[in-house]
This record gives sequence, structure tokens and C-alpha cells, in this order.
Amino acid sequence: MKTQKQPNATLPVNQILLGDCIELMNSLPEESVDVIFADPPYNLQLSGELHRPNNSKVDGVEEQWDRFDSFAAYDQFTQAWLSAARRVLKPNGTLWVIGSYHNIYRVGATLQDLSYWILNDIVWVKTNPMPNFRGKRFTNAHETLIWCAKSQDARYVFNYEAMKALNEDLQMRSDWVMPLCTGQERLKKENGEKAHPTQKPEAMLHRVILAASNPGDVILDPFFGTGTTGAVAKLLGRNFIGLEREEEYAAVAKARIAKVRTQADTSLLETPSKRREPRIPFGWLVERGLLSAGDVLTSPCRRWAAKVRADGTVISADHRGSIHQVGAAVQGAPSCNGWTFWCMNVEGKPKPIDVLRQKVRAELH
Repeated sequence: MKTQKQPNATLPVNQILLGDCIELMNSLPEESVDVIFADPPYNLQLSGELHRPNNSKVDGVEEQWDRFDSFAAYDQFTQAWLSAARRVLKPNGTLWVIGSYHNIYRVGATLQDLSYWILNDIVWVKTNPMPNFRGKRFTNAHETLIWCAKSQDARYVFNYEAMKALNEDLQMRSDWVMPLCTGQERLKKENGEKAHPTQKPEAMLHRVILAASNPGDVILDPFFGTGTTGAVAKLLGRNFIGLEREEEYAAVAKARIAKVRTQADTSLLETPSKRREPRIPFGWLVERGLLSAGDVLTSPCRRWAAKVRADGTVISADHRGSIHQVGAAVQGAPSCNGWTFWCMNVEGKPKPIDVLRQKVRAELH
């Protein structure tokens, strides 16, 4: 079992810090966090109350922290917090920021002005969006996440295989379909009102954190709210730092995170990359006696066959070479992954020789 890396000892990990996020980020050690997830004020520019057709009031975002005097004031705030975030982000770290059409274009421009390198924009497609009650616009059914590195040359973390596995072995796309935070997940006050008007679904943070970090990494959230980032980070074996200026939200977040139980078997939280796994030559299987010279390998459909040679090559009726070369040649294909193409006979059924490679890798660990 791998030992998780330890964060900078001076970092206030797994804590919620009360105060202005810009001042707090500037107080943290430079280049000390691995990932930043930010859900900043959207500057919704709402005017007056919004009511449903039955005249009931819509519980929207009316808090003072979402109000700015002008676009210029919002831009100044955005540049300040993104500059502070850049200072505290490690060279190979990444930043995620979510927004709506009200603010995301201004945020995106500022990101590029500050030399962040945009990797993706993710569209969160809401399965249960709030209707457009006035009937004057399209229903606003999505929000946008921008994922960016600190520079174009950054060697950032992207757990590609984990995202593919999460998506039933298909490449994860940039359109994420998931519902708004509702039901039991939605935190409420004693009077039944929402604890926070813009609480994000845990499913979103699960995907973000699993994609862009490893166990033991430090995830910073400068707009912590009721602690979704911290709760999911703890669940996935990551460390978090939450910055929040509203005591009421911080108290809810602290209580919420305290209830999260960590996984005792940390190996279940690992997201190994095939690219980082040790290279295993096919010949090693012959050397270790897992296969012997003369053993017959077949394709999954058993149309093609090849015999194993003592030097770690294979030979078919017309071709000789590596498992990859011969696999491609018999099919008339430009390339072939011999590990998954060639199979051995196990109790009358073809089984890919890749299982033997994984056995050798396990021995090396």
C-alpha cells in the first residue's frame, strides 16, 4: 500500500479559515496547494423579487456578498482573488472555477490576462433547472466550469483512466449531466430555508477532485460556503483548506464535514494511471515461467494463433515478431495491443495474457 504524501507542515490543512479570501490566500505559503476549486459570487444583477405563476416567491440569490456596484468593481475583485490564487497554486497545480453567463466570460478573460492556461471548459447540464417563470428567455439550464493550469508547460494531474472508468469505459466528455443539489443533500436551516443559496452537488466535486488530484493532495476552496469541497475531499482521502467570510456558512460546513467518515483502506482511493505503471516486456512472462516456449496463444475469436518462443517473440503461420507486431500482421492492421489481443486457454475459455502482466506488476510493488 502506498504512503500518501504529506502536505506542507505550515499549511492549515483540513481547517476552515474565517475572513477575506484574498487576504487569507496571501497569508498562505507560496506554491503550496495542488488544486483550487472556486465558486465565486456570480454577480447576478437581480432587480426585484421573482415570483412563480402562483405568486409564490422564488428563493433566489439575494445575499449581499453577490452584489457589486459595477462590472468594473467585479472585474477588480476577480483579478484580485485570481492573482492570490495563482500565487498559492503549485507550478503543476490546476484551478477550477464555476460560473454562469452573468460572470463566466469576465472570469475567463481575467484568467487569460493572468497567464493561466485553459485546459477545458465544462458545461454542467442541469437535469432539473429552474424554469424561466417570466417566459421572456430560454430556460437557463447550464453553468460553465473552466479548468486551467498555471502555465502552458505545467505537468498537471489528469486521472484519465479514472474518468473513463467512471463513464462506463468511455472517454469522459466536457458536458456533465447532473441535477441541481436537492432532496436530502440540500442543507437546510432549522426554519426549513436553504442553508446556502448556491450549494453545488457533491457529484460535481467528486468528479473534479477525482480527475485532477491524488490522495494526500491539498484542495483549496476560497469560497467555501457550506463545505461541499471539504466534505468530498475528506471522503476521497484528500486534504482541504476552506476560506469563508460568513460565520453562519462556516459553522454549517464544519458540522457537515465532521460527519464524513474516511476510507480506512486508502488503496481504494487510488486512481492509477497506465502510463505510470512499470513497463513489463512480454519476455518476462517467459523468464518467470508464466508462459513457456511452445505455448499456443489465440485471438479472442480463435481465428488466429501463434506460438510463444523462448526469446519472448511469437510466431504464427506467416509472421514472427513481438506480440504487437504479429497481432497487427495477422489482422492486416496498422497496429495492435498484443496484451489484449492474444489470449491463453483457461479452462476452455480464452483469457487475455494481460492478466499475467498485471500479476508481474503486482509482484514488483
